Amino acid sequence: MELWELFLVALGLAMDAGAVSICKGLSVDKIKSSHQLKVGVYFGGFQALMPLIGYLLGVQFQSLIERVDHWIAFVLLALIGINMIREAMGEEEKIDSSFTVKAMLPLAVATSIDALAVGITFAFLKVEILPAICFIGAVTFVVSVLGLMIGNVFGCKYRTKAEVFGGIVLIFIGLKILTEHLGIF
Repeated sequence: MELWELFLVALGLAMDAGAVSICKGLSVDKIKSSHQLKVGVYFGGFQALMPLIGYLLGVQFQSLIERVDHWIAFVLLALIGINMIREAMGEEEKIDSSFTVKAMLPLAVATSIDALAVGITFAFLKVEILPAICFIGAVTFVVSVLGLMIGNVFGCKYRTKAEVFGGIVLIFIGLKILTEHLGIF
């Protein structure tokens, strides 16, 4: 996987965390640097941890499903992307203004579940996992901090668009993997 492809995957995965960060920013009167650090560490940390877990699981089963791994990668990325788009079109979620562990941990886990499936895909594609998860974590950290600041200024107005964009990016990455493997393009 090339760097630009990894960047698009990281950006697609970061959209959920970015959207929640935007709403988090709306929920507070004044953003403190501790808020920025917590949002970045929670969301970036979990976006890095989940693909690692998925990768470790995927490596265990790789030899069993090597012949169809490109289809699995495509289906997982497409399903994640479609789910992100579906959730974006659904009912607005209420975001708590607290930055405590109790408030942040469920959000971090919920926004990073998709990354678990991406980690499985990385195992099938034989992606070097440590640089990939560091890159995904860093991109999510930046997107989350920027989302917090943007949310504090503009509000939840762009949440749906960010999630739809993230979903579309993941679907296209899945299509690219499939078409390359099948020799279509």
